[in-house]
Amino acid sequence: MVYLIFGVILPKDPGTDKMQEIARYVSEGAYAYLKRQYSIVGIFFAVVFCLLLWMAHQGYLVIFVPFAFLSGGFFSGLSGFIGMTIATKASNRTTSAARTSLNSALRVAFSAGSVMGFTVVGLGLLDLVIWYGILDWYYSTHPIAIGMDKISAITSTMLCFGMGASSQALFARVGGGIFTKAADVGADLVGKVEAGIPEDDPRNPAVIADNVGDNVGDVAGMGADLYESYVGSIVATSALGVAAGLGLAGVIVPMAMAGLGVVASIIGTFFVNTKEDASQGTLLAALRRGVLVSAGIILVASFFLVKWTLGSHNLGFYWSIIFGLLAGIIIGIVTEYYTSSGFKPTKQIAESALTGPATVIISGIAVGMLSTLVPVIVVGVAILASFYISGGAVNFNSGLYGIAISAVGMLSTLGITLATDAYGPIADNAGGNAQMSHQPPEVRARTDALDALGNTTAATGKGFAIGSAALTALALIAAYKDQVLILGKDLKLDLMDPRILVGLFIGGMLPYLFCSLTMQAVGRAAGKIVVEVRRQFKEIKGLFEGTAKADYVRCVGIATSAAQKEMILPSLLAVLAPIIVGMLIGLEAEVGLLVGALVSGFVLAVMMANSGGAWDNAKKYIEEGNLGGKGSLPHKAAVVGDTVGDPFKDTAGPSLNILIKLMSMVSIVFAGFILKNTLMK
Repeated sequence: MVYLIFGVILPKDPGTDKMQEIARYVSEGAYAYLKRQYSIVGIFFAVVFCLLLWMAHQGYLVIFVPFAFLSGGFFSGLSGFIGMTIATKASNRTTSAARTSLNSALRVAFSAGSVMGFTVVGLGLLDLVIWYGILDWYYSTHPIAIGMDKISAITSTMLCFGMGASSQALFARVGGGIFTKAADVGADLVGKVEAGIPEDDPRNPAVIADNVGDNVGDVAGMGADLYESYVGSIVATSALGVAAGLGLAGVIVPMAMAGLGVVASIIGTFFVNTKEDASQGTLLAALRRGVLVSAGIILVASFFLVKWTLGSHNLGFYWSIIFGLLAGIIIGIVTEYYTSSGFKPTKQIAESALTGPATVIISGIAVGMLSTLVPVIVVGVAILASFYISGGAVNFNSGLYGIAISAVGMLSTLGITLATDAYGPIADNAGGNAQMSHQPPEVRARTDALDALGNTTAATGKGFAIGSAALTALALIAAYKDQVLILGKDLKLDLMDPRILVGLFIGGMLPYLFCSLTMQAVGRAAGKIVVEVRRQFKEIKGLFEGTAKADYVRCVGIATSAAQKEMILPSLLAVLAPIIVGMLIGLEAEVGLLVGALVSGFVLAVMMANSGGAWDNAKKYIEEGNLGGKGSLPHKAAVVGDTVGDPFKDTAGPSLNILIKLMSMVSIVFAGFILKNTLMK
């Protein structure tokens, strides 16, 4: 499917020579960034691979785990790389299509975004199928640990595989987020606020770095993020299915659900189109139509899958899938309400700009905090309903499997959901290309319509990613407890146990520490961009007048260097924290750590993503001509709010999804080692 979409997009008109030149600048910057990032991440993977190999030699792990760690990281990185490749090639083609019609531009941008979606689900399933086949062969011909059958041994081993994907995803999200928001904040503060020039003005030295950042952060980073969610939910559900006594059938269902989701997503893409005179609401309805069609197919097909695989007496698991699917849709709708300029919350933030940037920031934070109410209730209802309808009151493990399968249900339409998310940065780049290549006003108007919609779909996609992360992390924590039980220790989880309480406090604190590190990193990197842009405006004669060319490469280099340096400490925090807590305080404290991080991380991620999205669209609302329009004092106040929201929604917030899952993955992989070496038995 990905190959076919490539074949459809690449023959499209790439536009004028100027359009192609701008796209080439962005593409070269993006590839240079990824090359440098992969070289640094490669060192991390080499060190951890050697550590895991030593642990396997000592008997803490199965020998396959170190190699699966590498394959998970490789496929996660490859997902982001393929998605970014098509995104950089599609931006100028979207701009060119916008010269003809709005619908043509929408189809190009959305088709390119769907490459990201189908790449993630395709490579995720490929990785799982390959390793399942290898392990099935191995355990069919080699002795299995006492007390385990073949399917238990396979799923227990596969639980360890997500660590590689999660590690790569965190580096991609944190590094890409620091790059893109440093460039974006630097470009906006000097360009819009100080110099008073339009967004994406070619005179701004940071404009190419800003466009590069959209690709490395919002495309490559998001792809790697949801790849590890997708794989993690499937392996955790498979392991819990075995623990619930469902045997091979419990393993088949999540994998078959993923396969059904691919087919449903492909069908859904054919329903995304619109008319030329479409409003933003009509454009949003076109994208939503594709998602709802895919969800409807899953709604029907999963019933027969559960009935034929698990039997009519286990149809409670079907309803768990539906609860997960509905939870994802509801969270998306709520996110849209709080972040779209068509609704009251974002308009109120825009109106607060009349009294300055301080009230914009206060209003945006308040909206973000308020927006956590419904997602928390929805996820809570989904967890309780999935647990009890799956027989959790009688068989606790069966209820846990119900919760896990609801996460798979939420992620089943990932192919098209991720397409609507990846569409956003492509549309954003298309608008920048139109501005820098001096296209007629109607072309920029069409790309702006797509870009405004992209802000909403990106916010919705982040809400979906956060919701799925919460359910997946909960399933991983349950799987971790079962893994410890397999290793011979029965965890007694009493809330009054001081070890658990200490773990809860540390876990609740970690997301805040993580966000502090990533936001400070954006601030430092953005400061360097600001200084450089000011220097170029001052020292390059004729730049501000448009008779000289900006040094775009310099800004790209500064953002790249800063991102690679700043991403290391936050990423290591996620890997080291569960190991240190487990070894110093015990496995009970480690469970508390994971639960505390899940609760505070989920709420904080929702708040930050929605505040950032609302600030962004409040600025867009003013730029459409409301409350004074572009260049007015309210507009400058809204730009300040948007720059605060940038690291909220594109760096710190989305990275929390991976943080809470990676810590669970690390705990599972190192469980045997920590059990034998903890100071508090």
